[in-house]
Amino acid sequence: MGLAEWLAAFRDLHERACADKLSPAEWVAYREGREELARALVAAQRLTLKPGEAPRQALRVARALQVDLEWPRGQVRAITIDLSVGGFATLLAKAPATSDEVKYVLKLPGGAEVKGVARVVDIRVQPANVRVALAFKDLAEPDRDRLELVIFDTVLQQLAR
Repeated sequence: MGLAEWLAAFRDLHERACADKLSPAEWVAYREGREELARALVAAQRLTLKPGEAPRQALRVARALQVDLEWPRGQVRAITIDLSVGGFATLLAKAPATSDEVKYVLKLPGGAEVKGVARVVDIRVQPANVRVALAFKDLAEPDRDRLELVIFDTVLQQLAR
């Protein structure tokens, strides 16, 4: 099977996974396909996996999603610039302190939300704003699953171009 055929078959599995219409055997095939695709994309992004980290956990995609942030000295509505199951990055006018824990409400396509607490892991001051990277704390498994579906939706949309 060539790459185009594999992607078409994976896209079909993904669409059915989003609709929760896969048999148990198809869920296994879908999860294996996600790992295979993520492994290729992580290699292309030249990311280094941490010990024990699966490729789909390291996979990052450029995706604009609305996120409401609240920390001890402020709150703001922002847009993500990238997303992974580990966290997200956004541009802000001013950044929370690196020691701050930030409450977030991430709006997913279709109206679903992922809520929780994230910690600031990186701040990069730029000429007109600040790029802030945040890591999810204690992300629930159902939220992780929803994020993975959004991430692979994004990957498949970008590969279709």
